[in-house]
Amino acid sequence: MNDRPILRIGTRGSPLALAQAHQVQGLLGGLRTEIVVIKTTGDKVLDRPLADIGGKGLFSKEIDEAMLDDRIDIAVHSSKDLETWMPDGIVLAVFLEREDPRDAFISEKAASLDALPAGAVVGTSSLRRQAQILARRPDLRVVPFRGNVQTRMQKLKSGEADATLLALAGLNRLGLADVAAEILEPEILLPAVAQGAIGITCRNGDSDAMALIAALNHAPSWHRVTAERAMLAALDGSCRTPIGGLAEIDKDGVLTLRGLVARADGSEILETTRSGPFSDAEALGRDAGEELRRRAGPDFFE
Repeated sequence: MNDRPILRIGTRGSPLALAQAHQVQGLLGGLRTEIVVIKTTGDKVLDRPLADIGGKGLFSKEIDEAMLDDRIDIAVHSSKDLETWMPDGIVLAVFLEREDPRDAFISEKAASLDALPAGAVVGTSSLRRQAQILARRPDLRVVPFRGNVQTRMQKLKSGEADATLLALAGLNRLGLADVAAEILEPEILLPAVAQGAIGITCRNGDSDAMALIAALNHAPSWHRVTAERAMLAALDGSCRTPIGGLAEIDKDGVLTLRGLVARADGSEILETTRSGPFSDAEALGRDAGEELRRRAGPDFFE
């Protein structure tokens, strides 16, 4: 009997990444699978903002290399950490049903973002969060805050900041939702593109792997994230660019996309909205991104 796994699942080694990989493993049911942990540059370098060391690809570069070297067959990612354009030879094949995309405000000193006293320190490595926080509360101070969920919680306890923000989806998957003092509605803090969505990548042309994971794709989540990522692509978005985006689909199949770009200091935010049939998700996203890029002009992010 051949005991070789049918499917080798690549993942980062953080508790959240492993929880997501095990979720995929469970959904694959009786298949023989193996989880392969891969250390990424983003996991190793924790003392500098992502934008200063190369951006989002730092959480996927080594995983992509393992896939192209045939050391893994599929990879499980937090979709918001994926590069805007996939590397040659790799395709984004599946989105699981999306978790709650909102951000959670966490603090032992205040019950909400608005309740923080003037001069309070908010720790976040996200320029998107920083820009929107400072636009709403220019009296606060934002400092860099990196590491996995547990690391950031410990930094908060040790007094490195008065508050932080984390994706509610990650807290839910780790069973830590009760640490959230406030759930921030998109009208207050627009989420990151693809926040809350688990994405699965595989090698382009690997029909066996694609066939095994195809049934895991959740069509509404696919259309929502497609719209958001199309907007990001039109904006040429990176970790140096404060961008937020959220697409939702109503009961009539109408997709509504909200998007924004901001200056990192929160001094200016540009927003737009698009609505149309979910089948036009990519076109709606591209159109929204092109509008924001046009309105922002070439010097907006400098």
